[in-house]
Amino acid sequence: QVQLVESGGGLVQAGGSLRLSCVDSGRTFRFHNVGWFRQAPGVEREFVAAITWNGITTYYEDSVKGRFTISRDNAKNTVWLQMTGLKPEDTAVYYCAALFRTSVYFYRDSQNYEYWGQGTQVTVSS
Repeated sequence: QVQLVESGGGLVQAGGSLRLSCVDSGRTFRFHNVGWFRQAPGVEREFVAAITWNGITTYYEDSVKGRFTISRDNAKNTVWLQMTGLKPEDTAVYYCAALFRTSVYFYRDSQNYEYWGQGTQVTVSS
């Protein structure tokens, strides 16, 4: 069983940085691909970044490339999303999600993910 808990959100000025954490208390997290998604009010949930179970491959939405970095430490059952150069349009609730490793990883499709955290609010002021 995977139980995800996000933390690290908050209020930051434009240009600032935050680091989000996604922690699992189970024993199988290291076998799961993990994605970060975000949802702003009145907007559909959108893909932000993803990382394969072994940490070898990462994926990013175009709007965050060069500003956000996803990483993981399986010994700590943790995935991070380092966010720099934050913009007001990055304001949203951020969710991490996990999917047991598969031969093909459709990382963008939120419906593929089996487990979700409760979300953490990120607010960027202008």
